[in-house]
Amino acid sequence: MVSKESRSEIRAKKHMRIRNRFSGTAERPRLAVFRSNNHMYAQIIDDTVGNTLVSASTVEKEVKAELEKTNNVDAAAYLGQVIAKRALDKGIDTVVFDRGGFIYQGKVAALADAAREAGLKF
Repeated sequence: MVSKESRSEIRAKKHMRIRNRFSGTAERPRLAVFRSNNHMYAQIIDDTVGNTLVSASTVEKEVKAELEKTNNVDAAAYLGQVIAKRALDKGIDTVVFDRGGFIYQGKVAALADAAREAGLKF
């Protein structure tokens, strides 16, 4: 019988391939995206020291209060605006986008587009 890898294992392998290609520096940190079935999370990370510089997620009260649902494209777009605003407040304007092994469409693309429109460059 043919065995098939689970989607989460495939995504993890894709993510590791992506992470081997680039990492975040102090000048250009990494914007990492993770999405679960119910929420989305975004972090801006400096990999040279291993610090999270900025983070936002749909779990936070102030973000959740603005959203009708936390797991749709509208929520992802709002999260992109929030992470970009927080990054610009900290003086971060250019990042490397890490889609986390997820396909660049739907929620992940909406978050990226909203972050670009809000002023982040990547």
